[in-house]
Amino acid sequence: MKITDLLTKETMILALQAKTKGEVIDELAEKLAEAGAVSDVEVFKQAIWAREKQSTTGVGDGIAIPHTKTAAVKRPAVAFGRSVEGIDYESLDGKPSHLFFMIAAPEGGEQMHLEALARLSSMLMDASFRAQLETASSEEEIIRLVAAKESEQEAPQQAVQAGNGRKVLAVTACPTGIAHTYMAADALKAKAAEMGVSIKVETNGSDGVKNALTAQEIEEAAAIIVAADKQVDMDRFDGKPVIQVPVARAIREPEKLIEQALRQDAPIYRAGGAARGSVGAAKPRTGFYKHLMNGVSNMLPFVVGGGILIAISFTFGIKAFDPNDPSYHPFAKLLMDIGGGNAFALMVPVLAAFIAMSIADRPGFAPGMVGGFMAANGGAGFLGGLIAGFLAGYLVVGLRKLFSRLPQSLEGIKPVLLYPVFGIFLTGVIMMYVVIDPVKALNEGLKHWLSGMGTANLVLLGAVLGGMMAVDMGGPINKAAYTFGLAMIEAGNFAPHAAIMAGGMVPPLGLALATTFFKKKFTKAEREAGKTCYVMGASFITEGAIPFAAADPVRVIPSIIVGSAVAGALTMLFGIGLPAPHGGIFVIPIVKGSAWLYILAILIGSIVTALMVGLWKKEVEE
Repeated sequence: MKITDLLTKETMILALQAKTKGEVIDELAEKLAEAGAVSDVEVFKQAIWAREKQSTTGVGDGIAIPHTKTAAVKRPAVAFGRSVEGIDYESLDGKPSHLFFMIAAPEGGEQMHLEALARLSSMLMDASFRAQLETASSEEEIIRLVAAKESEQEAPQQAVQAGNGRKVLAVTACPTGIAHTYMAADALKAKAAEMGVSIKVETNGSDGVKNALTAQEIEEAAAIIVAADKQVDMDRFDGKPVIQVPVARAIREPEKLIEQALRQDAPIYRAGGAARGSVGAAKPRTGFYKHLMNGVSNMLPFVVGGGILIAISFTFGIKAFDPNDPSYHPFAKLLMDIGGGNAFALMVPVLAAFIAMSIADRPGFAPGMVGGFMAANGGAGFLGGLIAGFLAGYLVVGLRKLFSRLPQSLEGIKPVLLYPVFGIFLTGVIMMYVVIDPVKALNEGLKHWLSGMGTANLVLLGAVLGGMMAVDMGGPINKAAYTFGLAMIEAGNFAPHAAIMAGGMVPPLGLALATTFFKKKFTKAEREAGKTCYVMGASFITEGAIPFAAADPVRVIPSIIVGSAVAGALTMLFGIGLPAPHGGIFVIPIVKGSAWLYILAILIGSIVTALMVGLWKKEVEE
C-alpha cells in the first residue's frame, strides 16, 4: 500500500483555521470524517487525546503527528494540515508546529498500511522534504512530493561501518507503535550514517517486531540504546551496557545517544531490571503504579465482559441462574456460568500474573498466575491477588540474582525450569501459609466495617469515591476508585461501586446537558460532541468528558468533580448497591435498592455539573 493511497486531496487542509492544539485535532478529525475514513469522529478524537495524554505527538522541527488505532476508523487514512503562522502543539522542542499529519489506523489493521504509515514517519525526518511541504502550492504538488520521496526511500541502502569496528544496537517502541517508533529508528540510523557508525535498530511497532536483534549481534555490540515508552524484551541484554530513554529522546538527540553508546557510558543491565554503572545514566521507568496498572489494564476485559454477562443474567431474575429457584432460566445459567464461573474466575489470577510480569518480565507470569489463582480460591480475593502479583514478581527478581552465579552452560534452563519451579513453589508456599488466611480475615473485617458504618460516614465515602472518578477521567485516581469498587463487589459489599459508577457517568452526562441547555457557551463542534456524551455517559465511559476538560480545565474539572461527588453521596444516602462492575444504564435494573432512586442520583449529579459549567463558562463567538 502506497502512502498516496492514504493521503489524498480529500484529506488535506493547506491553510488550517485552527489556533490551538485542540482546534487542530478537531479540524483534522472532521476532515477524515468528511472523507469517509472515520465512522465516529468523537470516539476517534477521544482516542487521539488518549494518545496525547501519554506523551505529546508534537515531535519538534515544526512537525506534529497525532495518531491512533481505533475501531472508529473505517479505513486507514492520513490527514494533512498546514499552518503558516505556526500553532503551539506542546512540541518537544517548545517551538510552534507548521506541518500536521493525523494518522488514522483501524483496529486489527493490515501490515501493509502500517508499513506505509511507518514510511511516512521516516520521511518527515528529512529537513529538505519538510521544507518542500511547507512551500507546496497545491494538494497535487504535495502528493507528487510524497510519491517521489516514497520511491527514494524504497531504494536499497547500505549500512555504514564504524571505523573502529564497534557496533551500536538500538530498540525503539512507542505505545501505539505507529509513528514515534519509526521516527526514532530513522533518526538514529540517519545520524549513525552521518557519523560513520554501524548501527542496527529493532522496531517494536503495531505490526510486531521488525529487524530483530540476534544474540550474536548483542554479544558484539558496544552498547544498546533502548528508546521505548512501553515494555520490550530486556533479558537478552543481560551483562551489556544499556541506555534506557523515552522514545522522544532518540528523535531529538540521536547523536548524543550514539556517542554515549560508543563511550559505553551506560549502566550494565542485569536481568530482572537491576542496572549498575555510570552516575546520572537514564533509568527505566518503574514503580508500584506502573506494575499495578499493567495488571489492572489486562484484567479489565475479563471484568467488563464477564460483568456484563452477569448483569444480563440478572435481568431474567436475581436467582434465575439457580436450577432450584422458581425463576430458573437455562439461558440465565449459561450467562452466569460464562461470566461469573469463568471470566470472573480469571479476574484475580490475570491481575496477579500481569503485575508479576511487569516486575520480572515473562518469568514472573506463571508464579503470578498461580499465586492469583490461590488467592481467588482461598478467599483472599482481589487484595490477595495484588499481594500475589507483587510477591511473585519480586521473588523471581531475587531468583534471577541468585541464579546469576550459576555456570553459563545452565543459562538455557533458567527460564524453562528453574524460574517456573522455584518461582511457583515459593509463591505458593508463602501464599498458603502467610498471606491467604490474614487477607481473608481482613476482607471479612472490611466487609463488616462497611456494613456497620453510619449513614453520615457512608455518604462521605460515596462523595469521595464519586469525586475521584471525575478528577482525571480514566487516569490513576479514577482507576484507584474503580479498583476499590471491584474489590468491594468481590467482598460482597455492593454499595461503594454504585457510588463509583454513578460518579463515572456524571461527567459526560453533565456536559451533554450543558451543551444542550447552554448552547451559547459552546462552539458548534462542542455541541456536536455533547450529543455523543449522552451515549458515553449512559455507557459509563467517563473519558467522554476529556475534550471539554482539556479545552477549559479551570471551569470544567471542578464542575464535574462536584457533580460526581453529589451523585456518589446520594447513592449511599439512598442505600443503593450495584453487583455489576460495568454497564452504565444497562445494569441499572439489577441494582440493590431502588433503580429509580439510582437514576435520580445520577440525574441530580449531572444537573449540578451542567449548571456549574453553564453558569461559569463565558459565551463563545462563532
